[in-house]
This record gives sequence, C-alpha cells and structure tokens, in this order.
Amino acid sequence: MTASKMGMGTATTFSGRFMSAIRIALTAAALACTGLQPAFAARSASEFAAILPDAERVPFQAYITAQTRHAASLDSYWKAVNDKRSLRKRKKAADQALAAADYVMTFPPTYSGPVLTPDLAKRWAAFQQKKDAERPPPTPLPGLKDFLSHAREQFDFAPEQIPEREFKLRYAREALALGLSKDQVVRIYALETSGLGTADMVAGIHPIRKTGKPISTAIGYAQLLAANSVSEIAKSGPAFAERLQRLSASSNIGFERAAKLQAKIESLRKMIAAARSVPNEWSRHQAYARTPKGMGIHAINLDGDVGPWLQVIKVNGLRETAARKGMNNLAGSEIELMNLAGPMTGIEMMRPVGRKAPTTNFFERNAYARNTIVRGKTAGELITALDQRMEENIKNAGAIEFNEVFDQAMAERQSGARAER
Repeated sequence: MTASKMGMGTATTFSGRFMSAIRIALTAAALACTGLQPAFAARSASEFAAILPDAERVPFQAYITAQTRHAASLDSYWKAVNDKRSLRKRKKAADQALAAADYVMTFPPTYSGPVLTPDLAKRWAAFQQKKDAERPPPTPLPGLKDFLSHAREQFDFAPEQIPEREFKLRYAREALALGLSKDQVVRIYALETSGLGTADMVAGIHPIRKTGKPISTAIGYAQLLAANSVSEIAKSGPAFAERLQRLSASSNIGFERAAKLQAKIESLRKMIAAARSVPNEWSRHQAYARTPKGMGIHAINLDGDVGPWLQVIKVNGLRETAARKGMNNLAGSEIELMNLAGPMTGIEMMRPVGRKAPTTNFFERNAYARNTIVRGKTAGELITALDQRMEENIKNAGAIEFNEVFDQAMAERQSGARAER
C-alpha cells in the first residue's frame, strides 16, 4: 500500500477547501518571488488583493508575506531531510551503521503568523476555487472497467470472479501454506480495506456502497498497485502457469473447467511475456502499469485462481525480505509499515535508531503532507498508530468473516495432517 491508498485526509482546524486555497496561495506567493510562477497563479494573490478595500488589503498582504516566509522555512527543512537521506543511502551502500546524527530529529516548522478573518478566508477560498476551475481538469485514474477492458483487448482475458467468501478461503489457504499467520494477514486486510474490503475493491471506491472514484490503481485485499502486478507477474508468472497446468490436468475437474483453465494459461503467458518486455526495475514497471497492457495485467488480481496467489506472494515477499535482514515474526503492523514506506525503508524504520526519528526522514514531502496517520509522529509512533487502526477495523464485517475463513483453512490443514499420519 502506498500512503495514498489509505484515503487519509488533512488534519487541521480549517476546512479542506480553505486549506486547498491556502496551499495554492503559498505556492503562488513563494514562486512569484523567484519569477518562476505560471501566469495564472502568479496573479492570484495580487488580483485578489486588488479588489480588497484598504482595511482588508493590508492584513491580507501581511498574511501572504508570512505564509511565503513559512514556505521558505519548510523548503529549508525538507532540504535538510533530503540531504540526510542521501547521506544515509551512501552509508547503507557502504554497510556502515546509522546513528541519530544521520536523521533530522525535529518535525517541520509550524506556521505561527497572522491568520485571515473567517469572512476574508471564505472569500479568498472562493476566489481560488474560481481560478482552479479555469485550469484543465486532471486525467481521471483508471478503475475496474478500464482494467477489465484492457485485459480483454490486450490478452483475451476475463478474470473468473468467484464468491467473496471463497476468494477469502483460497487467500487464507495460500497464506498458511507460505507461513503467514492469520493475525498478520487479517490485520493487514483490516488496515488496507477498513475491514470491509472485497476482492475487487479499488482504492477510493467504497467496497459496499460502490461510491467514490479511484485515488490510485490499488486493488484487492492487499491493495496491490498496477505496478505491483506487473512486477509479480514478471517474477512469479511462470510458477502460476505451472500451477494452473497441474490443476487443469487433475482428474476431479470437468472438461469445461479444464478448457477454461487452458484458456487462462494462454492469457497468462501473454501477460508474462508483456511484463518481461521491460527492464526489471520498479520505475519501469510503474511506467508500464500506465499502459493498456499494464492495466490489463492488473485485472488478474480479480481472478479466483490467480488473484489469491498473487496478493499473498506480495505480502509474503515483505516478510521474507525482513527475515533476510534478521527480522523474524513481524506483526501485521510491521509488515504493513514495509508496504507503506517501501520494504527497505520500513526495515530501517524498525531499527532502534530509526524508530526514534520523525517520519519526515522516510517519506517524500508530498506523501508526508497527504497522510494524517504519518504526520507528526516518529517511526515508532507510526507503528503504534497502524496497530491501533488495525485493532479498530478488525471489528468490521469483512475482517470478522476473514477470521472465520482462516479458522476453516487451519482446520483443513490440521485434518489433512492427521490423515497423513
């Protein structure tokens, strides 16, 4: 999960719309001072000031000036963060131990200057909203219909969608077979999907009401991005094809099911070839995931046979990465931290010195600003917050069902073990 997958809002006493306006004002004022501001934004503050009476123009300009100075102090802070991050990268490459001095151990400066009166703030927000309306609308992010249509067009593939409880059961069986625990998987599910998620849940779309719009390509119980799907198909696709082949040759399935599996194998092989047509680099997989073929590959998460395998392997890969670094028996919140911040960054955050460092050291500036659960915390406090969020969400219906399904899968394994004895 990326930070944007969690749907976190802005923690502030101002309304979201007003804060949006303030951010635009900050950018306008700060860039105007350097001469780099696009014309439509450079004029915003000055145009608004021009229509104000003197009694309001003076405090408004003082406010913009203070915000500009604050923006400069934030720039200075984040430069120090980035410089420290580059230093740590060099030290890690040289296998040198990290110390507290390698981190910025303070939080970003907070704004303490003048504020606008409620009425003036409301009018300034409305002015900025009007200016925003003049800008071209952003390109909408792809959703389920896009993934499915591209899968059909690019790979002649339509995922076999199965009942929700059966998808969860297959997911649980795969997780247990790889050594993941019920607690790890269900708690990750609880955080990623609020304990309500369905196998076809896209980030930004409510899994029950089906309202909203995509905020990323993240999909399913583990909320894999389209780039994750490309990476995992490139890596594990041949093993998936072999498993499907063995399943199609089983004597206890009918002719029709076997034929569908063979067709699925052919589509999967096309996906493997496509995913391997680009270099095995995350940035290249991200770019490829935005193409029709990349989006088509992402649809395989919805398939009742391959989807559970794909998502569980991705989660298990995080656990295995930590084990190679000497970190075993991770809690669900710790695996989720690796998913949120990136595997190696998550491991760094779990080290004793990393746990004490502010989260600014581990997230890009925009990601830090977007995510309320990240802001204003040390890495250790973030782990605690993730665990608390999980604890709240495991009480929801989807998580309760997942717990029941895990118990069923564990009973099956125990019964099979007794039968073998």
